[in-house]
Amino acid sequence: MSLQSNQADAGKTSEQAGSGVATGFGRWAAAFSSPIEGKIVLGPNWFASVMGTGIIAVAAALLPLKFPGLFLIATVAWALALVLLLVLLVVIPLHWIRQPQTFKAIANDPISIQFFGAPPMALMTVGSATLLVGSHYLGKDVALAIDALLWTLGTVLGFITAVSVPYRLFTQLGVSNDAAFGGWLMPVVPPMVSAAAGALLIPFVEYGVWRESMLVVCYGLFGMSLMASLIIITMIWSRLAHFGSSGSARVPTLWIVLGPVGQSITAASGLGMVATIAIPEPFAMGFKAFALVYGIPMWGFIWLWLPIALLLTLRARKKQMRFALTWWSFTFPIGTCVTGTSQLAHNTGLPLFQWAAVVLFAVLLAAWLLVLIKTAQGSLSGKLLTPPIASPAPKAVKG
Repeated sequence: MSLQSNQADAGKTSEQAGSGVATGFGRWAAAFSSPIEGKIVLGPNWFASVMGTGIIAVAAALLPLKFPGLFLIATVAWALALVLLLVLLVVIPLHWIRQPQTFKAIANDPISIQFFGAPPMALMTVGSATLLVGSHYLGKDVALAIDALLWTLGTVLGFITAVSVPYRLFTQLGVSNDAAFGGWLMPVVPPMVSAAAGALLIPFVEYGVWRESMLVVCYGLFGMSLMASLIIITMIWSRLAHFGSSGSARVPTLWIVLGPVGQSITAASGLGMVATIAIPEPFAMGFKAFALVYGIPMWGFIWLWLPIALLLTLRARKKQMRFALTWWSFTFPIGTCVTGTSQLAHNTGLPLFQWAAVVLFAVLLAAWLLVLIKTAQGSLSGKLLTPPIASPAPKAVKG
C-alpha cells in the first residue's frame, strides 16, 4: 500500500506470503481476497502510472518542434494510459469494496492518504490526451465528450481531495517534525491540473456568460492550488534545510515540486491564450500578458529545483535507495515542465523555449521507460503488490 518507501521490508513480506500469492497476473486477481500484511494491497498511488503515461501524449501534442514518430509516441502513450486507467478504475475500487480494511488503513496513514490526489489527476490527464490525440481516432465530438466527462469528474474529486486530505492531516493524523515530503503536494495539485485541462475545453463552451464563467472558475482553481503548493514547497525546503534528506524511496517525491510549477505555467499560458475569446478587452490582454509575466520567472525555478532534486536523488541511490512506485514522480512532474515550456514557446516563438521543451521531452521519455520496466518487474515478482500494511516513516539525515 502506501509509498512502498521501504522496499526491503516489502520484499520480506513478499517472501512471507510465499506460495500463498500467485505469480504473474494471478497476483492481481489476488487483490480481491488479501487484506492483510504480506498479501496483495493496492493504493491510489498506482494511478501515478496513468498520470506519468498520459502526460507523454499531452506533452507530445503540445511540443513546438515536431519530429518523425512523435505522433506515434503520443498515440501509444494515450492508448496505454487509457487502458491503465480503465483497469485501475475497476480493480482498485473492487479491491477496496471486498477488503475495506485496506481503504481504512490507507485513510489512516499520513503518507498513503496523500496519494488520493492521483486518481483525479489521472482522469483529467487521460481526458486531455483523448482530446489532443484520441480525437484523431474517435472523432472530435466523441473525444470532446470523454474529455468533458473526465474533466468534470476529476475536478469534483480533486476539490474534495484538496479539502479532505489536508483536513484529516490537520485534525487526525500524527506526523513528525521531518515529515514534510513531496507527497503532501499530491492532494492540492489536482485543481491546478483542472485549470490547465480546462483551458483546452473553454473554446468549446458556449460563448457568453458560460464561457466567461468557465474561465473564471479555472483561474480560481489555479489560485487555489498555487497558494497551497507554495506553502507546502516552503515546508519541504525547510525540512531539507533543518533535517536533510532520508535517502529512502521518499526522495523521488521531491520531483513532485516540479508538478505544480510546470502545471501552473501550462495553466497560465493556456488560459491566457483562450482569454481573448472568452472575455472582453482590456481584461483579455491582461490575462494574456500574465501568462508571460508569471510563466517566465516560474520557468526559471524549474532550472533551480531540477538539479537540486537530481543531486538528492543521486545521493539517495548511493545510499541504496530501492525502487518503489514513488519513482513515477520522475514522469508526470517533468511532463508538466514540457507542457509549460511548450506553451511559452508558442507564446513567444523563441527557439530557447522550443529546444528546451524537446530536451525535457527526451528526459521524460527516458524516465518513463525506466520506471515502466521497473514497475512491470515489481508487479510480476509481487514486490510492489505486497507492501507493508503501514508506511514506514523514514528519518531525514544529513551527511
